[in-house]
This record gives sequence, structure tokens and C-alpha cells, in this order.
Amino acid sequence: MSTHLPHPLEIHDLTVAYNQKPVLYGIDVEVKEGSLVGIIGPNGAGKSTLIKTVMGMMKPEDGYIKIFGEPGKKAITRVGYVPQRESVDWDFPVTAMDVVLMGRFGHTRWYKRVSKRDRLFAAECLEQMDMLTYADRQIGNLSGGQQQRVFLARALAQQSDLYLMDEPFDGVDAVTEKAIIGLLKNLRDQKKTLMIVHHDLSTAQEYFDQLLLLNLRMVAYGKTADVFTNELLQRTYGGKLTVLSEIGSRKVAEIPSSG
Repeated sequence: MSTHLPHPLEIHDLTVAYNQKPVLYGIDVEVKEGSLVGIIGPNGAGKSTLIKTVMGMMKPEDGYIKIFGEPGKKAITRVGYVPQRESVDWDFPVTAMDVVLMGRFGHTRWYKRVSKRDRLFAAECLEQMDMLTYADRQIGNLSGGQQQRVFLARALAQQSDLYLMDEPFDGVDAVTEKAIIGLLKNLRDQKKTLMIVHHDLSTAQEYFDQLLLLNLRMVAYGKTADVFTNELLQRTYGGKLTVLSEIGSRKVAEIPSSG
């Protein structure tokens, strides 16, 4: 009798509310190993809420979340998280190296100091993101793109199997954006699983193998080629969707408004 390994992430009938007002309704998603999934939808669609609920930062009203077949909290050490830049206190007196070392805490006993081996590994992660020369720089003294690279280095230091990232491309320059998508695809090729909140429709087709279209409810989930359609995007964004034409030299889908 064959047994199959549990999916990295399983969300069943998930409903989440802020102040008794539901902001996510009945979400059902199974994410397979080695998936690179973009979560797209209008502002206020519940994209960040979904990520925070998986991380255990918000409590569901209904439904459940399983990570590698376990209730969320039990397997949370297997999850790497990159928060929205705006949610971080950039004045906190920590260096880039300190931030990356935080990613090693799940690999050490609480009563043990960070080891030399952890420091070497953290340095490797910074090097991978071209940030080793900034290791001793206070995090608030870095540019937006550099800050994002440091948080990605921290996620790498966690050596996670599932990565959740909330708009990692927000406020970064083109060079950093290219480095980030290269990292994401490299992790996917190592059979890591990634869910990325993303707002730029012009790059969604290029960046992600699968898309989750969200607007309080799940509109669609599947291969990018199957769900990145005028009809489904219109259903996701409704009247909020402006017509897209050419952005720079990149041609993107034009989505007519249905009034």
C-alpha cells in the first residue's frame, strides 16, 4: 500500500476576522512540494492576513491549517518568513548580521549561545545575497533593497522547507528584484515550497509557476497559464482593476473593465 507524504501546506475552510468582521472566507488550498506560488489580489483582499494566519500570528475563526501534515504551531520551525517592510521597526539597534543570526534560533537550544558555526553559516547567507560587506551595519542605515536582502538572508539561515514572503519585491531596485527572483527559483529547484504575496501583475506570469487569486474568498488557484486570464483577473479585481498596457518595454495583459 503506497503512502504519500503530506503537503507542505494545507488550508481547509479557513475563515479569519478582524474585530468580528471576516476578512477571509472559506479558503481551501493544498500547496505541493516545490511550488513557487504568487498570491495576488487587490488591496484589502486578505493576502497578508493569509500569510500571518499560517504563521500563527492571527487566529482563525474557522477551519484549520496543516504544515507538513501537522497542526501549524507544531511545524512552524520548518517555515521561513519575510514580513512586509513597513511592519519592521528599522530603528531597532541591530546589525545585518544580528538579523540573519535570528534565523538560526530554531537550530540552537534556547540556553546555548550562537555558535561559531552559526556565525559562519549566517555569513554565507549574507554573501549569497551580496550583503556580507554590510554585516556590521545597523539595519536602519541600509537602503530598502539592502534591508530586503538581509531579511532574505535571514530566511535562508533558517534552512526552512516552506517560505512565506509578504511583498519581498516592494520598494527594491531592479538589480535586487532580479536577485530575489533568482533566489526564489533556486529554492524552488531545491524542492523548497514558496508562497509570495505580490502586487505587480506585469511580472506575475514571469515569476510564478502557480497563482492564488484572492479577494476575501479564493477566486482561483492553479498553474499560472490556467488562472492568469482576463476573466479570472476581472473577477479578482473587479472595478478596481485599471487597464494595463505597456510598462517599460514589457507588454502585459490588457484587462478591459466590465463596468
